[in-house]
Amino acid sequence: MDFLGGLDGHTLSLLLASLGIALSFEFVNGFHDTANAVATVIYTKALRARTAVALSGVCNFLGVHLGGIAVAYSIVHLLPVDLLVSVDTDLGLAMVFALLVSAILWNFGTWYLGLPASSSHTLIGAILGVGLANAVREGLPLGAGVNWHKAVEVGLSLLLSPVIGFVCAGGLLLLLRRFLAKPALHSPPAGDAPPPAGMRAALIVSGLGVSLAHGSNDGQKGVGLIMLILIGILPGAYALDTATPPAEVAAVRQVAARLTDYFDAHRLEIDRAYARGTFREKPADAPAVNCDVRGAVAASEAIQVRLAGVERLADLPPAERGNLRTDILCLDDAARLLEGIVPSGEWVQIEDWRRALRRPTEYAPDWVLLAVSLALGCGTMVGWKRIVVTIGEKIGKTRLSYAQGAAAQVVAMATIGLADGLGLPVSTTHVLSSGVAGTMAAGKSGLQMRTLRSIAMAWVFTLPAAMFLGAGLFFLFALLA
Repeated sequence: MDFLGGLDGHTLSLLLASLGIALSFEFVNGFHDTANAVATVIYTKALRARTAVALSGVCNFLGVHLGGIAVAYSIVHLLPVDLLVSVDTDLGLAMVFALLVSAILWNFGTWYLGLPASSSHTLIGAILGVGLANAVREGLPLGAGVNWHKAVEVGLSLLLSPVIGFVCAGGLLLLLRRFLAKPALHSPPAGDAPPPAGMRAALIVSGLGVSLAHGSNDGQKGVGLIMLILIGILPGAYALDTATPPAEVAAVRQVAARLTDYFDAHRLEIDRAYARGTFREKPADAPAVNCDVRGAVAASEAIQVRLAGVERLADLPPAERGNLRTDILCLDDAARLLEGIVPSGEWVQIEDWRRALRRPTEYAPDWVLLAVSLALGCGTMVGWKRIVVTIGEKIGKTRLSYAQGAAAQVVAMATIGLADGLGLPVSTTHVLSSGVAGTMAAGKSGLQMRTLRSIAMAWVFTLPAAMFLGAGLFFLFALLA
């Protein structure tokens, strides 16, 4: 981070304030969601609260480093490419501030009320709100305000994961009742006595597994936001991964050439798609780099010119790196739009090209991972009590049993881990809460409908509330920019 010494006071203050807000989001995310990760471990007396929370913090820390960055950029690419390529402007920074502040406000409010609402849901709602607000501000159709293809993909993962949690946790509890019928395993904790040894081990391992998966999945959301901040304020240093190997830099140049040939060869199908309205014409006052299918050839040719004779991106002048990133994002978005108008076999090839093309733009420096993991891990250490009681006592009519806690946690760990592998954001809160409800239903313990209604209302209102917050703050910050 030697570049800090060369920044003027205004830029340095803006950078530090932006990073502070982003890390505050991760800190709030830590104490908001960690209660869900360790609630059953604490409630069933498998571990003392302080021990459970400390171990959860360590696992969240490790999860950020082990989880990769697929989820980070899955969240980032909810925004339309038009906003992503303008992230190094005042408008782009207004966008990032609106996302972060609205997510922090809603997360803190629901935590204060003891409601296990979703940080993922909140952040995605804020992103949708900002995207739609930008469309209104620019006089564009609302459909152009969000990358709806990615939004549907993310929305399905958030919608299906609680259903999976409910059904699978309930099913696992029934299996435990059949094959492990020992009454002590299916009884609520008595006093401060720990659960039987085998069940205690299962609770601890699955609880820490949920924490690890939470750090991997949720930590990446903070990583993605911090990268937007760095690209916006310091594009010369962070627009591209300057450590990209020469072979991958050459692959970007080769893919650009192949896509140039591909677009030229399919010009007739592209014109027909425009005539049908499948593709949208860019307005006359569109940016110089036209991020649509017809502008793709210009972007692909620009990439080839910028990378001519360049083996390492570190050799590219800093002023050129932001422009190259813009060209790559525009070409990738144009290639994405070809899905549905090209044969499936060709689409597989295009997807391979897109992955190679995006490689220099989708990365995170080690220090970003370290900062996010520390913020998330430290946030884990506080604020857990409010939601532990909700999970342990207020979802079912009876208190949570050892088997119910283990079933809910094992399913949550597996579901979040699978989503992480697929690069999809899911909600730890939704998955675990629905898993506990599933075990209560399967165990015929009964459900406290008042609590479930409160949780459901928090879930239902989180998306629109975060959208309104995000949109309102974006308009405000855009005016001040």
